Amino acid sequence: MDGWKLICSQFDPANESLREALCTLGNGYFATRGAAPEASANGIHYPGTYIAGCYNRLTDTIADRTVENESLVNVPNWLALNFRIGDGDWFDLGAVELLSYHQELDLKQAVLKREMRFRDGAGRHTRVEQRRLVSMDQPHLAALETCIHAEDWEDTIELRSALDGCVENTGVARYRELGSKHLTPLTATSLDPDTMFLEVVTSQSHVRIAQAAVTRLWLGNESIAPQPTVEKSDGLIAHHYTTQLNASQPLRVEKIIAMYTSRDRAISDPGLDAREAIDTVVDFDTLLRRHTTTWKHLWHRFDFDIEHADSDQEEQAEKILRLHVLHLIQTTSPHVMDLDVGVPARGLHGEAYRGHIFWDELFVFPLFNLRMPEITRALLRYRYRRLDEARKAAQAAGYLGAMYPWQSGSDGREETQRVHLNPKSGNWLPDNSHLQRHINSAIVYNIWQYYQVTRDIQFLSFCGAEMILEIARFWASITSYNEQRDRYEILGVMGPDEYHDAYPDAEQSGLNNNAYTNLMAVWVLLRALELRDILPGQRLTELCETLDVSADEFARWDEISRRMHVPFHDGDIISQFEGYGELAEFDWEGYQEKYGNIERLDRILEAENDTANRYKVSKQADVLMLFYLFSSEELGALFTHLGYRYEYETIPRNIDYYLSRTSHGSSLSRLVNSWVLARSDRPGAWPLFMELLRSDIEDIQRGTTPEGIHTGAMAGTVDLIQRCFTGIETRGDVLWLNPRLPEGLNSLTLSLHYRHHVLGLHVSRTCARISTEPSSEPPIQIGIANEVHQLKPGEVREFQL
Repeated sequence: MDGWKLICSQFDPANESLREALCTLGNGYFATRGAAPEASANGIHYPGTYIAGCYNRLTDTIADRTVENESLVNVPNWLALNFRIGDGDWFDLGAVELLSYHQELDLKQAVLKREMRFRDGAGRHTRVEQRRLVSMDQPHLAALETCIHAEDWEDTIELRSALDGCVENTGVARYRELGSKHLTPLTATSLDPDTMFLEVVTSQSHVRIAQAAVTRLWLGNESIAPQPTVEKSDGLIAHHYTTQLNASQPLRVEKIIAMYTSRDRAISDPGLDAREAIDTVVDFDTLLRRHTTTWKHLWHRFDFDIEHADSDQEEQAEKILRLHVLHLIQTTSPHVMDLDVGVPARGLHGEAYRGHIFWDELFVFPLFNLRMPEITRALLRYRYRRLDEARKAAQAAGYLGAMYPWQSGSDGREETQRVHLNPKSGNWLPDNSHLQRHINSAIVYNIWQYYQVTRDIQFLSFCGAEMILEIARFWASITSYNEQRDRYEILGVMGPDEYHDAYPDAEQSGLNNNAYTNLMAVWVLLRALELRDILPGQRLTELCETLDVSADEFARWDEISRRMHVPFHDGDIISQFEGYGELAEFDWEGYQEKYGNIERLDRILEAENDTANRYKVSKQADVLMLFYLFSSEELGALFTHLGYRYEYETIPRNIDYYLSRTSHGSSLSRLVNSWVLARSDRPGAWPLFMELLRSDIEDIQRGTTPEGIHTGAMAGTVDLIQRCFTGIETRGDVLWLNPRLPEGLNSLTLSLHYRHHVLGLHVSRTCARISTEPSSEPPIQIGIANEVHQLKPGEVREFQL
């Protein structure tokens, strides 16, 4: 087994859509699914190319209600390339006898390779080799190389190289009843015998998308230039090339494309830039060399090494972790530093969740904070640019400050669908997930963690602090005071669990005093108050005057932060929300016996005319998110600040209670559970980690990964290695280490970036060694075993565990 290659040794139509998602290539600007060049959208294949931040809105009528959905657009298919021998049919994998098939995703180089050998209906044997890349060096370029070997025949061969703008968004079955046509054709033309050009525009957002492609042919080592036949229609342009082929020399084809949009910076006309780029484009091998050099530099920052007692598990874990890193970088590469984009929950790999941005940043940013924090900074600016829209949303809902949406797209308005389809029952149901106001706390958490790692006071002063203050103002305004309890409350919200959106038989949606929401609101208020000690005095004054934040408002935030209500039941069990302990227990054994997989209990119960709102069940971690985000020391301080009793034993009791009531209906569920088990030094952390690694590569949720990867879960697996097992925390201007390697994991080694220092960290079961490269930066503080040590540039320190 090669730890740097994802290999498929047979063509499996039933799993082809999964393979296409896992073999997506991208560069942060755009990504293309791993569909075969000859494929079109059907029940087996789904070619798709998605440009970061390129959205469009369509409206539909459902149950006499007009609904609007904004989607990440499937843009023209640049990959289209097919061939036929003589006057035979166009090549189709399903119509020939496949003698061998090998596909390989090279993780180190981000290159997808395919080799196949087949016998057609005329008895001819043909071998085809292909390589493709989406350039990480030049983000507007992509390339496909195809070599066709006639093993035992001589005949004409016709090639069809196309740019296809007739594509639609039909990659998610449950969306197909809704509008899917986002593109309007503008121009389709042949520029010269080897170059063609296509331009389309999105129907509502009016984003112009231009593609120019050059197709070059060689027979053996000799370049040939057959005159093409041009095929043209609305939204499509194709060149057909015909030449003679025999067994003496292969036909090699290079197809290179340039893609620009009207959203790009420093351009006048995307069509002009695409044409100019393709006029001067180099050959495939040169593109490949530059592309792989860029990836070499990225892997130097992002790679790691683990040593496990079981060598097979070690190699499997390293390979899947590298696959995850590859897809995360392809979604949010260094190129996003110059883009206005967020982190789509399903990457640039498919159309699930319509390409929207949720709270997955909470799981993605820690990886980039400690490897390439410049990426986090750029992605946080996506939120800052939409601060005014969040202010409007808060005002419209009757609150102060800024209220960010649960689902965000182009402009920051709430994109959560108002109805959603249950595929088990066929019913369209109200979608109340926009009540997940905790997304606001996640944004503050992300800002704060970025600052703790980088001490980027400039970003905090001019972007981050303004968001923190406005979100704190929102939390203070959404609270209400309960005189009987002498506590503040937050009513009518949803927690991360998502199964529960209302009380049983209640007419109104929303739940009261979700513990995670309330505690995170308190944490946000405390960070807002702490800004007074961090920001330069002049900037603090400017912000308070600009936002009209008074001393009285700070005082009210302080009062709420000390008097927020947190519900409990059964002694020290933190109630997921007010009244959770009064819900009915669920028949887990009976439903598992009846249905087998019950990860989506909400759908199963609704199809039975029942509801998850009646039971103590969770789709994913809710209360346990607190143990994921905070150390025991941080949580203890938070509860003490609120005047609640907190003991360390609270953690294992809550972990056991909620693990036994969770269906793992989300890819994030196993991530959080693996984390809390590892940090509490409990058995089962490594097996659960290995199961988590399988989430996407084996599509354990049965049909979700083909619609797009799960960025949060993928990043979380890497962060388990990076922060959880090492015990890294960044708080109080100290980099804390508290390693807890799960059973079987003997050591891990990785490179980190912390406050402009490049650190090398090696953790074994007996010691932790940390080094820093020579530089002119001031020393940093390293905390371990409750002691703080100074680490100077060029120094190596080793600590016994």
